[in-house]
Amino acid sequence: MNKPGVRDDSRLFGPFIGQSGYFISINRNKKSMTLDIKKEEGKRIFAELVRKSDVVVENFRPGTMAKLGFNFESLQRIKSDIIYASISAFGHDAAPGYGNKAGYDIIAQATGGIMSITGQPDGPPTRVGSSIADISSGLTMAIGILAALHKRGKTGKGSKIDIAMMDVVASILENAIIRYTITGETPKRMGSWHPSIAPFSTFKTKDGWVVIAIGNDSLWKRFCKASGLESLANDPRFETNDSRARNSESLEQLMTEWTSTRKASLIIKLLGEAGIPASPINTTADVVNDPNINHRGMILEFEQPQAGKIKTLNTPLRFSLASGETKVEPAPLLGQHTTEILSQLLGCSEVEIQKLKNQGVV
Repeated sequence: MNKPGVRDDSRLFGPFIGQSGYFISINRNKKSMTLDIKKEEGKRIFAELVRKSDVVVENFRPGTMAKLGFNFESLQRIKSDIIYASISAFGHDAAPGYGNKAGYDIIAQATGGIMSITGQPDGPPTRVGSSIADISSGLTMAIGILAALHKRGKTGKGSKIDIAMMDVVASILENAIIRYTITGETPKRMGSWHPSIAPFSTFKTKDGWVVIAIGNDSLWKRFCKASGLESLANDPRFETNDSRARNSESLEQLMTEWTSTRKASLIIKLLGEAGIPASPINTTADVVNDPNINHRGMILEFEQPQAGKIKTLNTPLRFSLASGETKVEPAPLLGQHTTEILSQLLGCSEVEIQKLKNQGVV
């Protein structure tokens, strides 16, 4: 929901094809309504929409919805079983000095700790290549909403869901937190190497790079046999996963000596035949053209107003009760569905809607 005439920031992000490709890719199958909820008539309409809704989602700074008169307690008075879901940088219940700070994905990545363990050992802290804080926060919120809906179905009660992006990033640090709390040592950047599993990384080949992931001692023995490096199987430095992880620098050197004299395709074929996880490192172009990605329908093509044919990613969810082609509605133009929502959901007449438009409410 936008204020009339005010575009989402993401509508201004490139690349552009008549409109923002970035916006199109993340907003298909949605509807757009404009409404100024700072105006009294806008507040009335918003309250009516709440009465018709199951969930209200917002990502303002904490306190903004309260100033507008629509915090969780206020919404409960409008609809007692409403589910209120919020995403903010540091949460509604934040420590002093955190609550009103603004935040983007990169701020959450920085404060949540993931940048400190991402990148090469001798390089700077590095942002994860996709907006992992934004994406993970949205997925976490979706899980919370589903849980709240399930609870409401049993108790009849609504819920407030308070998602802090910093919390979400910290929660996906996997074993970094437990490594610190057990050892007292601050985890450092290791490139592609795994801190607890070895070998589990990228390796330079004669014509590029491959990933080799050996997660247990049985796979390690198989690798040594398939690669012709049988001597490593009995080397006490590499006998167990724990010893391999502790001697990862020596292991990397010895394995790179082997991979660097062979083509990536040969290594992947050889290890694949031995049942050892190995793969190329696909570019975005490789992914779009990958046979399995296309077989599973992960690339969608649809007609977007003002842009024409668009190709983007499908949802990875697959349901047995929803087989067949994915129905795609194009990303909405700003305010495209305002009249539809007001008339169909709230029963407003054409005259009433035009009056609201003339007043700048919608």
